[in-house]
Amino acid sequence: MSIVVYGSINIDLTAYTPELPRMGETLLGNSYLISLGGKGANQAVAASRLNADVYMVGHVGDDTFGRQALISLSEYGVDVSGVNKLTDHRTGLGVISVDDNGENSIVVISGANMYFAHSDVELCRKFLKGAEVLLLQLEVPIEANLLAARAAHHEGVKIIVDPAPVTQMPSDIYQLADIMTPNEIETEMLVGILPSSPMEAAEAADRLRERGVDTVIITLGSAGVFCASGEGNTYIPAFPVDTVDTVAAGDGFVGGLAVAISEGMPIDHALRWGAAVGALCTRRSGAAISMPDRNEVMELVSTSQ
Repeated sequence: MSIVVYGSINIDLTAYTPELPRMGETLLGNSYLISLGGKGANQAVAASRLNADVYMVGHVGDDTFGRQALISLSEYGVDVSGVNKLTDHRTGLGVISVDDNGENSIVVISGANMYFAHSDVELCRKFLKGAEVLLLQLEVPIEANLLAARAAHHEGVKIIVDPAPVTQMPSDIYQLADIMTPNEIETEMLVGILPSSPMEAAEAADRLRERGVDTVIITLGSAGVFCASGEGNTYIPAFPVDTVDTVAAGDGFVGGLAVAISEGMPIDHALRWGAAVGALCTRRSGAAISMPDRNEVMELVSTSQ
């Protein structure tokens, strides 16, 4: 099973505070963490930790953070031969605050992630031969996503688009995406419905499917996951866990979902795998560092039947 991730690579600076600061407020924090992040890197690590062969395509700066990110990705087993170091752009940075309830706010400074060259697509094309899934997010230029999606579609590779952070997407992205995975806030920004129940999620998913997406999966945080496809609708409740922070839980979900799909699992099983990875992520601090291994996921899935 082989998964290609074309996406962002950041270093995350995470501050843990009693509560999230209000505008103009200064708070004393409890601790901080410097670690690998970026939606692309998080999803790549999530998939690699589940024993998939993962190929990362993207950019970092030729700086201390960039070198740290590449070392971290390699240590997690991700192939970084498709990641370019740029001398005229800095490595992307995520500045994150996490409160005592595990809720977070994030500021992303894109840096090298927003650089795009057509050679990136050629690298994607090389890795896509024989791959099962391509993962895309919106922390890189939309043109890059579109070209990578077209290459994957040509190769018959399933395309999962995580529409975060939400931006204007061309209609081709919806039509090329086999699966789209917005959370509830992103769903509201895309179709004007903030789903707080499976019924509202179904209405929102239908609006997205009308744009051409085959399968829409809306993650609802502690309320679970809703999926709408041509095969019907499926709702998966959240796994009960003790939450430390919710950073990268959505990325963990996507990574777990991608691995399950690459292994040929039916969609209801794939949803449970994604939900299990996302839930397990919340038990640890940090982004990529919080991703669980395959044994942890299999144990949670099997004990929560």
